[in-house]
Amino acid sequence: MDTLTGLLDGARAREAFLLRTVLEPPFALRIQDEAPLSLVAMLKGSAQVIRDSRITLNPGDVAVICGPQPYTVADDPATPWQTIIHPGQVCTTVDGTPREHLGVRSWGDPSGGGTELITGTYQLRSEVSRRLLRTLPSMLVQPAAGTDRTLVGLLSAEMGRTAPGQELVLDRLLDLLLISVLRSWLAGTPTWHDPIAGTALRLLHAEPAAPWTVAELARRAGVSRSLLARRFTELVGEPPMAYLTGWRLALAADLLRDPSLTLGAVARQVGYGSAFALSAAFKRERGLSPQDFRQHSPDMHFTAYDPGPSPVVVLA
Repeated sequence: MDTLTGLLDGARAREAFLLRTVLEPPFALRIQDEAPLSLVAMLKGSAQVIRDSRITLNPGDVAVICGPQPYTVADDPATPWQTIIHPGQVCTTVDGTPREHLGVRSWGDPSGGGTELITGTYQLRSEVSRRLLRTLPSMLVQPAAGTDRTLVGLLSAEMGRTAPGQELVLDRLLDLLLISVLRSWLAGTPTWHDPIAGTALRLLHAEPAAPWTVAELARRAGVSRSLLARRFTELVGEPPMAYLTGWRLALAADLLRDPSLTLGAVARQVGYGSAFALSAAFKRERGLSPQDFRQHSPDMHFTAYDPGPSPVVVLA
């Protein structure tokens, strides 16, 4: 498993919420649905996405918005809120009156507006996906020039259909759009191309169960142990062995959701010599045993997000 695949593999939509919004300026939507990850694709017109900072979306642009914190989509920052999107994708006016839909997965101005956008939201439970989210900025924008317009067009066309299996088709199209944006972002992130830290990351993701040490990673990268440790920590934000522990336990958490796998089998797949060793590490890091995690994981949701040092990134 390469670094990119390892980070993106858990980000899979399952009955994701998709909505086409048609608006006539002035408009302002307050999004407080608490979704851990959302995509906004502009089809027509323009809009401001406002959180701690502000970005402008034009036709063809796609934004990835991370974390459950609320944000606003408006024609102008000064426009007062008119519609609020609540958890469960309930749409109301500011005073709580329900808003009517225009049709299949569509809402907005019934006369047709100058602005049209698609919003897709994920409810991620994968531990690997949580690790991906922790690496992302608060808002990430893929300009139209780098966006797969065919994919956006196909998603838009499929949203109006109600054929058998339609939810699955839409989930996979949303996944492809997300992956296309994140792949561009990761490809341009210096960490993954760094000859020292990037090499170590690729090794850890390709063989998480291998008996890695700082000395072996340094040997494979062709540098000293001190240089490897310093460079990795500077770029990744934690030492190599701490990163490996977190990656292994994230993989283990995903594997624990498969009831057919024994704890010993999970331990072997992620590099622990025994079920006892995995249990000790898991409980030390997460505060509960693998058995307790397996029992309660279906009800666990993503609740925390650290946007990191760069809250907004616009891809070239």
